Amino acid sequence: MTRPRRHVTPVFTRCFRSPALSDRKMAALARLSQALRVPLRSVTRSPLNRDRRQLSAAAGHGHGEHSAKTWKILTFVVALPGVAVCMLNMYLKEQQHSHEQPEFIPYTHLRIRSKRFPWGDGNKSLFHNPHANALPDGYEGHDE
Repeated sequence: MTRPRRHVTPVFTRCFRSPALSDRKMAALARLSQALRVPLRSVTRSPLNRDRRQLSAAAGHGHGEHSAKTWKILTFVVALPGVAVCMLNMYLKEQQHSHEQPEFIPYTHLRIRSKRFPWGDGNKSLFHNPHANALPDGYEGHDE
């Protein structure tokens, strides 16, 4: 035995198809809806929007080539020489810089080893640099 199919009304329709709304109110609601749609169509078809669409479409013709050429020239004339000058400045400053180790001061709050590292001898960090990183008892290779 098959059960009769129950008609399910969409939620939107159910809201406006309540018994309290008469046919007259439904017709008024339809007219209001139609009246609100007309101004929206006229706004989308206005000459101002048509001009905007034409301008945006015209932007793709010829403007891109000029812009690309300008940025290419700026790259080779400004950016690459600027990078070269910065690299030269850094190289010259590094040549004047002294490469001596700073004095080791055994502060109690630095280089605390409460647990050994799981690699090597357990005293050096993973990216240990013997020239720049001091161990808890001083720099490596310097017996003071």
